[in-house]
Amino acid sequence: MPTTEQTLELDAPAKINLYLRVTGRRADGYHYLATLMQKISLFDRVLLRRIDSGIRVHCPDSSLPEDEGNLVYRAACLFLQTMAPRLYGSLGVEVTLKKNIPLAAGLGGGSSDAAAVLVGMDQLFATGCSEAELLTMGSRLGADVPLFIVDWPAAWATGIGDRLRPAVPLAGYRVVLVNPGFSVETGWVYENFALTAVGKKINLKNFDDQQADDAGCPFIRRAIRPGELVNELEAVTAGKFQEIYSLRQRLLKGGAVAAMMTGSGPSVFGLFTGQEEEKAVACGRELSREFPKTFLVSPLTS
Repeated sequence: MPTTEQTLELDAPAKINLYLRVTGRRADGYHYLATLMQKISLFDRVLLRRIDSGIRVHCPDSSLPEDEGNLVYRAACLFLQTMAPRLYGSLGVEVTLKKNIPLAAGLGGGSSDAAAVLVGMDQLFATGCSEAELLTMGSRLGADVPLFIVDWPAAWATGIGDRLRPAVPLAGYRVVLVNPGFSVETGWVYENFALTAVGKKINLKNFDDQQADDAGCPFIRRAIRPGELVNELEAVTAGKFQEIYSLRQRLLKGGAVAAMMTGSGPSVFGLFTGQEEEKAVACGRELSREFPKTFLVSPLTS
């Protein structure tokens, strides 16, 4: 993490969902989830620089906005407003965001970038934020942001995704991650899930006590197994975009022991055992000819 008194650089990792069930819906439209999120070795790069005042955001080689329409900008604004009593004099920040994580891809890139800004500004301005303070700010920006504030490699999340417990990370696997090159609106996926779920009782079938709470989650005590991967949103997104099912089959044919869409999509990943590294490389190489946003990565374990 290169840094000086005036600058700071951080890596912002992507995540994949290894388990995702929708357990209910709030009156305000937010959905309750039970999900296992695993950070992976695909990173955006966030560069922070102290300036005299204001907020400047640069997103070279990206279509992202550089104003309030960017979650990174809103994160910086929220931090400066919240921490104003601890900031002596007028201070501002310049953020340069170097994107590697595909946009609107179910990989949490925007949330990870926002979390990096909160954590990085706390370090840059020496404001001494507690983790609880950072998590409170993160939850105001989005349900996935707190995941990237904690330093756990994997987390079990309930509520709207903001109630976190450390989980046992994947180990001994390589991940071939494929983004088909189009984006999916998260709100659309959840709205259509609600329509397809009308009249259906939703529960956590893999859990002994059928509960979404921490006590019913085995992944707090052990790593998830390939046969336990679940994503209830996959059928919604894949129902409109058949490429998702096609990518799953191609990953499995290429040697993956399991394959699934992550989050609300459309990115799809395949798990390859450590002994099948050559198959992972070959499968990734073949898919990258058709899908340039194909990555061979590893689960983060620390």
